Amino acid sequence: MIQRERVLNSSPSLWVVAWAICRRGILRIVTRPPLILPIVMMPVVVLVSFTGAFSSLTQINGYGAENVYDWMTPYAALQGAVFAGVFGAAATAEDFESGFFDRLLLAPGRRLSLLMGTVWYSALRSVLPTAAVFFVALAGGLNVSGGPLAVLLLFAGSAGIAILFCFISLGVVYRMRTMRSLMIVQLVAFSSMFLSIGQVPLSFMNGWLHEVARLNPATNMLRFVRQGFIGDITWAATWPGLVAYGSTIAVGFLLAFSGLKRID
Repeated sequence: MIQRERVLNSSPSLWVVAWAICRRGILRIVTRPPLILPIVMMPVVVLVSFTGAFSSLTQINGYGAENVYDWMTPYAALQGAVFAGVFGAAATAEDFESGFFDRLLLAPGRRLSLLMGTVWYSALRSVLPTAAVFFVALAGGLNVSGGPLAVLLLFAGSAGIAILFCFISLGVVYRMRTMRSLMIVQLVAFSSMFLSIGQVPLSFMNGWLHEVARLNPATNMLRFVRQGFIGDITWAATWPGLVAYGSTIAVGFLLAFSGLKRID
């Protein structure tokens, strides 16, 4: 018992280990540059293709934006951040397949640090697609009427949704322990973003799609990050987004942490 207490007391803190895991993920990108290209190019392709395909919708009354870039830029940024979170958990899946995760479990420290380090890495990783989309959109004519605060909300919202989908991905990976399990999360990721107000406003939808988009938390997340690009920044658009982020991230954390605790 005394020896066990000594080991626990000499263990590094949760935050130190979490930062080490986060730093390992960052170094993984730095040493393997090809990993950056899909993160950056996918949301940029989404932005370019959707602004071209949906540009005429701005001429319809009620669309909500006079410039299609103002509408599509936050959507493309969140789409990229979603997959930053999903593939942020891919490193954990690789560790399971290589057997390295077993070594991490044997190291001194709390298991929660393994989870939090990966989540921090995913949040930082979301900066890359968000910045790429933002600067490409600026070149295309994006209006930032809300100033720096609008940009801050965009990056914060992107980090939030990356954290959410990293938790969801880890919850699946901890249970299935294979890279193939991320295919399930990718399906959920695509569905959650497409079945929202990503392309068109809620008023343009009808039937089951309208009801799904209305209840989809991603709808309020998009309203949150579109502030300052479309209309003013208001509390009425802010608090539903905060609730959507907070509640879904809490559920995602419980899913991931319960899966981590079940690992023998």
